[in-house]
Amino acid sequence: MSTDRYQSPLSERYASREMQFLFSPDMKFRTWRRLWIALAETEKELGLGITQEQIDEMKAHQDDINYDVAKEREKLVRHDVMSHVYAYGVQCPKAKPIIHLGATSCYVGDNTDIIIMTEALRLVKKKLVNVIAQLSKFAEKYKSLPTLAFTHFQPAQPTTVGKRATLWAQEFLMDLEDLDYVLSTMKLLGSKGTTGTQASFLELFDGDQEKVDQIDPMIAKKMGFSACVPVSGQTYSRKTDTRVLNVLAGIAASAHKMSNDIRLLQHLKEVEEPFEKNQIGSSAMAYKRNPMRSERIASLARYVLCDALNPAITSSCQWFERTLDDSANKRLSVPEGFLAVDGILDLCLNVTDGLKVYPKVIEKHLMAELPFMATENIMMDAVKAGGDRQELHEKIRTLSMEAGRRVKEEGADNNLLELIAAEPSFGMSLEELKKSMDPSRYVGRSREQVDAFLERTVRPVLKENEELLGVKAEINV
Repeated sequence: MSTDRYQSPLSERYASREMQFLFSPDMKFRTWRRLWIALAETEKELGLGITQEQIDEMKAHQDDINYDVAKEREKLVRHDVMSHVYAYGVQCPKAKPIIHLGATSCYVGDNTDIIIMTEALRLVKKKLVNVIAQLSKFAEKYKSLPTLAFTHFQPAQPTTVGKRATLWAQEFLMDLEDLDYVLSTMKLLGSKGTTGTQASFLELFDGDQEKVDQIDPMIAKKMGFSACVPVSGQTYSRKTDTRVLNVLAGIAASAHKMSNDIRLLQHLKEVEEPFEKNQIGSSAMAYKRNPMRSERIASLARYVLCDALNPAITSSCQWFERTLDDSANKRLSVPEGFLAVDGILDLCLNVTDGLKVYPKVIEKHLMAELPFMATENIMMDAVKAGGDRQELHEKIRTLSMEAGRRVKEEGADNNLLELIAAEPSFGMSLEELKKSMDPSRYVGRSREQVDAFLERTVRPVLKENEELLGVKAEINV
């Protein structure tokens, strides 16, 4: 590793090798050569004077890229595509005259970008499906464990630990729907020439419209795509990058929300992310167990949310059939968005696979607040026994305020049940009131909702994508 120049943390610390390869020079330039072969084969099949010997020569050197030749050529001509056309021609002297025939730079550049983004979306999908699968297991395991719910981060009507996890899973499922839609709409640019009119190919094929019309479908099929975009300028619409990065931003937002909840729960000591035996939480405070994985999820997610603005702005700034002010931005925003989301999903896989739950702490927090939540049930029982609902409501409100004051001002335990038992109009003993403090009475349909959500929503998705399941992630730091 070079230590005297900047190294991207996305490569060094966060993204997987699999995602890094997709945005590597090897992936890029091998794809260029595959595209040049596909173009030559298509032109040959449509009747141009290209020989099988030329195509075989190109295939023989598809992957052994002579980077040194291309690099030296680029210093001279200041054009990356023509430098690689030249380098390929050095290796393929017989095919040299027909490499890149009729095409413009965007033929290899833009089609490669679409191919790489498509493959990267598939990798993101694989990891996303596995995050959903792990959350579904967690939800199933803890679907009946009552816990204090929060609105405004204030104690509210109880839920269950598993039900809360379904909220995280549901947002990731929404992201999966968006990802699947965008994946289904990915189309190659094809080979449309300098302004998208295919004028060069019309010239090559002596004005034969039917043959020119076949070029894009044939190239798409050879490259594993169903279609090319129907019309374009020199480039594919940069709105495609916007759609792709918006999917990544959606995943980042879902992960950020989940990581925030886990961080808050870890503060409460109710849930804890994985913490390794030799892991150090703080250089100064040896006792600390900081939620560093969840914090890293949040940190990377904020980067992706901001990064998604880049393609939107770039798309809006393109002039007519093309300008080049997209190029430098695309080289940064698209790969780094994918590398960051890859790191986020690896962290999500790691965290959800090892989430530790502390039922005793959860119960302690819940029981400290449950008397307040039980007041409506207590009041209804007293009304059934002949009490006046309006009168009882006012009394229970007054007693709740007093119990709350005592907890907050004196640091004392919640004595609301004792105060209610001492009030004759309720007609209930302390023992009777304590019997009503079963947390499962106050979680509504949490368990049933988890069962229905997993059965009707999650499992069909996992079944549909079962070939993607089984992914585990290792985090680098």
